[in-house]
This record gives sequence, C-alpha cells and structure tokens, in this order.
Amino acid sequence: MFKSVDGVLHIEGISVEEIVEKTKTPVYITSKAKLVENINAYKKAFSKAKIHYAVKANNNLALMKIISKNGFGADVFSGGELYLALLAGFNPEHILFNGNSKSDEEIERGITSDVKFSVDSLDELYTISKIAEREKKEVKIAFRINPDISPKTHPKIATGLKTSKFGIPWEDVIDAYKKAVDLPNINPCGIHCHIGSQILDIKPFVEALNRLFDVAREIEKFGVNVEFLDLGGGLGIDYEGKGAPTPQNFSDEIMPVFKERVKELDSNPELWIEPGRSIVGNTTVLITRVNAVKKAYKNFVAVDAGFNTLIRPAMYGSYHKMAVANKMDEDSKETYTIVGPICESGDVLGEDRELPEVKKGDLIVIFDAGAYGFVMSSQYNGRPRCAEVLVDKDRWYVIRERESYPDIVGKQVLPESLMV
Repeated sequence: MFKSVDGVLHIEGISVEEIVEKTKTPVYITSKAKLVENINAYKKAFSKAKIHYAVKANNNLALMKIISKNGFGADVFSGGELYLALLAGFNPEHILFNGNSKSDEEIERGITSDVKFSVDSLDELYTISKIAEREKKEVKIAFRINPDISPKTHPKIATGLKTSKFGIPWEDVIDAYKKAVDLPNINPCGIHCHIGSQILDIKPFVEALNRLFDVAREIEKFGVNVEFLDLGGGLGIDYEGKGAPTPQNFSDEIMPVFKERVKELDSNPELWIEPGRSIVGNTTVLITRVNAVKKAYKNFVAVDAGFNTLIRPAMYGSYHKMAVANKMDEDSKETYTIVGPICESGDVLGEDRELPEVKKGDLIVIFDAGAYGFVMSSQYNGRPRCAEVLVDKDRWYVIRERESYPDIVGKQVLPESLMV
C-alpha cells in the first residue's frame, strides 16, 4: 500500500505530491486497503470473539464507518466518542462505555442510548442506578478491574498497574458485584480490564485473562450470569522494524486459555477484545514539508508539523520511521534531527535519522501515524489543525478539511465591554 514510484512515495495508486498540492502540509493520509487488511486479520483470528474498536485511537468518522460496517463494536471513553460511534453506525448493543470519570450527563447519554457500561467506581455504580431508575431502563454493566499486571510499555500507557487510576482492585471487586446485584435497574453481567497500550508481549494478556476468570468464578456463586469477559486492547505495532505480534499470534495464545477455563463456569461468556492501535496505526502516514535546514549542534530539519500535529514523540519518546517522500530511492547521506515549529525545546519528531540530503521544500513522511495522531492534535501556538485524506485505490478523498485561522477563534466570545 505504501511504495516508491519513480522516487516518490505513493499510497495505493496515488502520489503524495498530488495530494499535498491540494491539501497543503502537514496532512495525514490513510490507505483504505491497509485498514481493511487489518480489520480482516482480526475477523479471521477472532471469529469466535466480539471485537470492539477502541475509538480513542482514531475517531475520524469515515474510518469509523468502515470499521462499523465490518460488524465491529466500539469501546468509547467519553460522551463525545459515544456520539461519534452512534453517528458512525455502531450498534448500541455492541458499544461499551468505558472511563474512570464519567459525568452525570455522560452517564445519562449512555443510558438513554442503551449501551453497556464499564464501571470504574462505586460512586459511578450508584449514579448509574439512580439515573437508570429515573429513566426506567435496565443497564448492563461490567466492573473494570485493576489486575495489578505490569506489561512492558511506557509508564504513561500502562493502565493495569496497582498504582493506576483505572479500575477497582481485583481483590475488592467481588464486594462491588455484591452491591450491584442488589441495586435497582442494574444488571451486572460482564467483567472488564485493560492493562495498557503498545504491548508487544502477549503473556501479560494471558495473565489478565486468568484474573478475569478468577473473578467470574467468584461472582457466579451469588447469582451473576457472566455474559462477557472483556480483555481490553493494547496489542502493539511494529514502529521500529523489530517485529510485533499479529492478531493471529494474539489469538493463538489467548483463545486456548479462554476455551479451557470457560469450562469452569456455569455461565457461557463471550470473549471481548478492544483493539485500536493495531487496527489503525500502520494505515496512515503524516506528510510534512521542510521549512529550513540548519547546521548547528546537529543538522536540524525544521518542518511544518510539530507536537501540535503528532504529540507521541514529545509525550512518550516514541519512535516513528521516517523518509524523504520525494527522494524515496536516494541513498542516505546525512544524519538529521527532525524538529517542528512549536516554541518548545521538546518539539522533536525524530532524532539522528539517516536520510538523503534534505533541502527546503522536501517532503518528510512519518510512518505509522494512524493511532493517537490527529486525534491528539491541538491548535497550540495558534496553528490550525491539518487535513486528513483517505486513499482508495486510484482515488482519494478529503475526510477532514484543513482548519483555517478563523477556526482558532470559532468558539471564542468577546464580552460587550471589549467590543469597542
């Protein structure tokens, strides 16, 4: 899907030069074929499980439409993500409303939309019961357990640690289920956990799955019928060219454990998973134009995308492969550090990269930018957010328009006293 034709990067049948001539830079460009390939890999590997797409990874409506039409459910983390999921056509029965700090308004929106909830605290449980009783709705819930499992990933995206803000400690969650059983309009029927993101070792997932079964055995003793066990998401992708587990690798280790341990239960739960990054991460590139090349302490290449456009390198120290999109066939000649236009020393997209000779006007491609890319972007330093494009074979479509300067002040209001 990503190839060099006469030295220029092409996505499917389209040259990136053709796209940026119309959209300007920076711009995110997604290959529909790659997205469908990733979707099909999950459908094949987990044909006996329910797959919920993690909307937080990329909430572009066009991409979500493609995912929902393939029968996936959705994992949402806010009222806004719920709104987008419903707009994209996800079945409310297959939407799980996750999150550790839902407002009463968000809870009401979820209840009236007939979605399921992953409950993160007793306060949330009581609020759901109160609103559900008022709305005359029965709400199906899971508790999100904190399994106290440490995957090898960045501390900021390890969500199953004992010290994490997420979930109820797994040793305490039994009492939470006992309380839920006695509350009006509450149907506790699932168990949920999520141990982190960008995880390349499957063993922690197996450990977490076993924790879910341990809890399931206990809550069955006081009448809970377990309909689903949700293992969450977090499977990583190959950012650095060192390899990563495939959905089939994931399934090969998870499903045998699930099939064996489900025999211990009186219930017949379905396995749920919540992939996000491994669905959209490698579908998309970010194209950014070189504004200046400067020889200083290092060879700095200053481009028009910064951490306002792609925050992962600055926030997590993340690595993304890079190339010169208009010189794909040329040999590397220099070592460059790629920096953005933001007024922060930490605005570095890539350090010490071996590239062909870079000049002003060249196009730098940043690969694997589909997850936590545009969705985490901002207007910091007064910079409008960029366009998003979808390529489908030999055609391409703008699926999010580039913002303009008026968009920066679009929701701001001046008091009358200042309108002089």
